[in-house]
Amino acid sequence: MKAFRLDELEAERAANDGAYLQFLRERNMSVGLYAVNAGEHDPQKPHGQDEVYFVVSGRASITVGLETTQVARGSIVYVPAGVAHKFHHVSEDLRVLVVFSPPEA
Repeated sequence: MKAFRLDELEAERAANDGAYLQFLRERNMSVGLYAVNAGEHDPQKPHGQDEVYFVVSGRASITVGLETTQVARGSIVYVPAGVAHKFHHVSEDLRVLVVFSPPEA
């Protein structure tokens, strides 16, 4: 079994001065913690893998392709491989668990 604590992952992510911390990588998937602080720009580009976002905390909008929705704690968003997507209008620091399948390249 592999078990993780969100507070420890957030501390590790912050200590490494990065917006993204991959903390699990297996044959068919990878999982990471992504952070965008209020007012910051999300620099993402389309990925070659399907991904699922689970919003742990914060508030923002996300645009996936031509569709936009607001997200907050508990929101889950699926993004197909190759589709442009970005968080924007981040009004509260955003922390998101990201599952990639297959694993992020």
